[in-house]
Amino acid sequence: MSNFYQQIAALSPEQRVVLEKRLKQRGLSPLTNPEISKIEISKRKDYNELPLSFAQQRLWFFQQLNPDNSAYNGMSALGLKGQMNVALLEKVFTEIVRRHETLRTTFITNSQGQPIQVIASTQPIILPIIDLQGVPNQEEEVQRLASVQIQEPFDLTKPLLRITLLKLTQTEYVLFFIMHHIISDRWSDGVFVREMKVLYEAFANEQPSPLAELPIQYADWAIWQQEYLQGEVLATQIAYWKKQLADLAVLELPTDRPRPSIPTYQGAIQSFELSKTLSDALKTMSAKEGVTLFMLLLAVFKVLLHKYTNQSDIVVGTDIANRNRVETEGLIGFLINTLVLRTDLSGNLSFRSLLHRVREVTLGAYDHQDLSFDKLVDILNPERNIAQMVPLLQVKFDLQLARVEPLELSNLTVSTLNFNNGTAKFELRFNLLETDRGLTGKVEYSTDLFDIATIMRMVEHFQTLLEGVVVHPEYRLSELSLLTATEQQKLLVEWNNTEVEYPQTCIHQLFATQVKHTPEAVAVVCENEQLTYKELNAKANQLAHHLQKLGVGTEVLVGICVERSLHTIVGLLGILKAGGAYIPLDPVYPQERLAFMLQDAQVPIILTQQHLVEKLPEHQAQVVCLDTDWDNIAQNSPENPVVNSQANDLAYIIYTSGSTGKPKGVCASHQGAINRFYWMWQTYPFTSEDICCQKTSLNFVDSVWEIFGGLLQGIKTVIIPDRVVKAPKEFVTTLANNHVTRLVVVPSLLRILLDTYNDLQLRLPKLKLWITSGEALSIQLLQQFRQNLPTSTLLNLYGSSEVAADVSCYCIEPQTPIPLRVAIGRAIANTKIYVLDRYLQPVPMGVPGELYISGAGLARGYLNQPEMTAQRFIANPFLKNGKAKEDQSWNCDRKAYTKYSRLYKTGDLARYLPDGNIEFLGRIDDQVKIRGFRIELGEIAAVLGQHPGVQEAVVISREDEPGNQQLVAYIVSDLQQTLTVSELNRLLKEKLPDYMMPKSFVMLEALPLLPNGKINRRGLPLPDQIRPELAATYQPPQTEIEQSIASIWQEVLHIEEVGINDNFFELGGHSLLLVQVHNKLQKIFQQEFPLFEMFHYPTISYLAQYLSQQSSEQQSIVEHSHRPESRQASIHRRKQVRQQYRTVTKPKDT
Repeated sequence: MSNFYQQIAALSPEQRVVLEKRLKQRGLSPLTNPEISKIEISKRKDYNELPLSFAQQRLWFFQQLNPDNSAYNGMSALGLKGQMNVALLEKVFTEIVRRHETLRTTFITNSQGQPIQVIASTQPIILPIIDLQGVPNQEEEVQRLASVQIQEPFDLTKPLLRITLLKLTQTEYVLFFIMHHIISDRWSDGVFVREMKVLYEAFANEQPSPLAELPIQYADWAIWQQEYLQGEVLATQIAYWKKQLADLAVLELPTDRPRPSIPTYQGAIQSFELSKTLSDALKTMSAKEGVTLFMLLLAVFKVLLHKYTNQSDIVVGTDIANRNRVETEGLIGFLINTLVLRTDLSGNLSFRSLLHRVREVTLGAYDHQDLSFDKLVDILNPERNIAQMVPLLQVKFDLQLARVEPLELSNLTVSTLNFNNGTAKFELRFNLLETDRGLTGKVEYSTDLFDIATIMRMVEHFQTLLEGVVVHPEYRLSELSLLTATEQQKLLVEWNNTEVEYPQTCIHQLFATQVKHTPEAVAVVCENEQLTYKELNAKANQLAHHLQKLGVGTEVLVGICVERSLHTIVGLLGILKAGGAYIPLDPVYPQERLAFMLQDAQVPIILTQQHLVEKLPEHQAQVVCLDTDWDNIAQNSPENPVVNSQANDLAYIIYTSGSTGKPKGVCASHQGAINRFYWMWQTYPFTSEDICCQKTSLNFVDSVWEIFGGLLQGIKTVIIPDRVVKAPKEFVTTLANNHVTRLVVVPSLLRILLDTYNDLQLRLPKLKLWITSGEALSIQLLQQFRQNLPTSTLLNLYGSSEVAADVSCYCIEPQTPIPLRVAIGRAIANTKIYVLDRYLQPVPMGVPGELYISGAGLARGYLNQPEMTAQRFIANPFLKNGKAKEDQSWNCDRKAYTKYSRLYKTGDLARYLPDGNIEFLGRIDDQVKIRGFRIELGEIAAVLGQHPGVQEAVVISREDEPGNQQLVAYIVSDLQQTLTVSELNRLLKEKLPDYMMPKSFVMLEALPLLPNGKINRRGLPLPDQIRPELAATYQPPQTEIEQSIASIWQEVLHIEEVGINDNFFELGGHSLLLVQVHNKLQKIFQQEFPLFEMFHYPTISYLAQYLSQQSSEQQSIVEHSHRPESRQASIHRRKQVRQQYRTVTKPKDT
């Protein structure tokens, strides 16, 4: 097809009418393609059963699946003023319905369960009239009636055209036309209006119809379509689309709410206008660049989606009139086709380059437009997901260049009225229209997913992009900004305005000050022992003097390997008072891990306890035992030692999991910790009644607050041994006996406590402030917290070792309504939080990006890892004085950082919410947090790879049950060697701490791969799926029910062998065949059930469970079909089976 006819085919109905008029005015031939015109569409002859067109098949199936849905109801409304002749209107409508069979068409199924068209004979149209004369608030009543009529679903076996006349006064009327999309499309609206105008004028003047009889009817076209799309024609079309749409990705639009498992198709419309100046500039640019206005607008729209989703494979649907044959021009019917336009936006290309890429894709699609969208879906057979509103695409974009011709009727003034039917057929659709005053648009969107404020921002971003490309078409995509000036000010400045004064001092210096204020107050308690501030200070001073004699001074690293006790607090304070920085060495860590840490840090001294000495690996450090060596230590002065400590000195190094297979040491300063403390003290100040507790391992950064947060403010801190923390009931008892008022917990521990006691509020009446951090807090856990602890406040904190533990806070007080999602809140004092794209550009609110942090809490970097430090701690491009210069010399020895000179690249995915809170969305890389421990999945896989029998290994985090997050390792073994789980466990325990141990091991012959060669993590099976007896690919049906279902599948799918775990769609099934299976099942089992349930259970195994009650007694099929079952029990059973299937088929990869 030539470029001319490609462009003609792409015109909307209205565009084509306008162009035809102009061609006729110039004496030129009408719009026909010589190649197409040779393919004649003839009138049908003897057809007992009329088939549906491919597009009709999809809508018919949709209506079977959603019989109460009105998403495909189309409505037109006219306001009429003047002398109304109702009989004349009825005559006009009767003639239009006579001319167009499709307006008399209904749909039934034949004996094989296949849908067919049934065309009724012509009957006179009698207009129902609703008299609203004298009705108060007529406008509201008209709106109500419009809403009722358009939302009333059609029964496809009954007439699909509804015309209603509302009488407002003797000379004022409203006319409603409602048609199901299965018999009409947008072009048809223009045909209807033109014929209505011609016939009205003729009949008003008592003239016969001047309209020629139609050469064909819609049913003729449907037959032709099926016959035409065969052989070489079909093969050529299929080959193009299969290549073009291979390995299609789902467009993951950021939404305000999670996608429902079954969409409601409820929607709304938001209108917008572009200025005449911008509209003209876009037309000028499109002409200059050699593209159509549609192509230009589509390219900009794709940039918008690219920036919203951070995806480069962007798929958008668009309508094409599909009226490129003379016979179809005057038809009313559903001929419109949807083209799937896929564009690659990778490589940060220039907009001009993208524009020409979009042009080529669009022209290619026009060249292969004859394959209907619905036939394409059947051929490609994408994975069925009932949560998707439409297969293959989620978003549409259309442009109309002219409105439907205005309707003019004798003696009547006609106006067009707009009513929203409250539905959406796609997640998002932009529909633009060219008018005399410029481009206008309507955004149809799913209200299941989006709020109107989100759509309004999206429109603003679209307009900002349009303005940008007009001025700078040469810009690369990274240089095109979405943000308005107002939004940029809010994201970068207003929400990061956190500057406050805080003490420029050290932890031990603040402690010394507190000792002067409350020397006799109890500082720390551990079981039956306690120390006052004065006593604790004296012991810490004695240790500090001792360490100084051993060479500890400013920033000298000292290891501390002790069990949680009073020795812990004395040891930490002693190290800091000596000027040193502490490195926690957990005694439960494997020796190999401890050996690496000691070798990496080269600590000269280790503080420990006598019984732990033998657990230490070989090392060169001097050992000081805080128990057996204490008599010697106590010989030192109890006075504060002299040390020239500064706030930016190193305070501690905490080793966290590393992706290279080795842990990395995070170097943190005093000022970062003090800033975090001071923010908490000011925002949630202590009272004299407060009591804190310390129960977290020193290797976890939350321990820093637990130990020093209360201690530096004169608040008693209760130290709880690890054995007590691991016994929930004993832990709760200990908290209650010690009257603890504040508690820091990871969400997984909070869940255990809430599951242990449902009356925690009564058991812990003093504990009013709960603080969660370390891992994501689920909405379910928050709801459980509110139910069990209705008068307590919960702070949800976010942070990591690299940022002094916490940088944001979300407060849920007793009176706070439960939110839809649990945010991580806003930035704390002296902290700036940015959500950026891959090019370090801020993303709009609501759009996901990577979280970057700047401020007083940033660590110096990673010990002995300057390259990793430079990668994760980068120059801050948002400094007031311009962009920071790149500085690759940053390392842990450097102190001269300004507060905001650097950004920490967290690797976390997040987004700003419209209220300024931040929502955590997960990890970008392979790092996860489980029970508060940060884990690099790659580190575990790297250790597994050290086993000679392991060929490949991948580790993922699964949460197949809410709140039950666990590590699962998938192993491909060397065929020459048999692997056992005990071997792998032994290897891991030698090298990794317990919290990094996988809960399950799955042996695979090969890892599932994506088409690009990467591991398909979503394709990794559940651990309990892998059983030796299920190793075979085929498992025959066993029970009567399974055999009955299998027999139906074999008949419908025309295959000889069906296993109970085979997927219906993977066997070649599609939606229409599924209807046949559904009908046959209902007859055999003598029970009705919704068609959509078939999507939930696409295997015989799960379908059989759904259709039968799982009980200990085996029942026959007949007995089963008549067994009574309560509604509640039925719903419960269905939920169980559905959840079981989802668990098996949809593993979560974090």
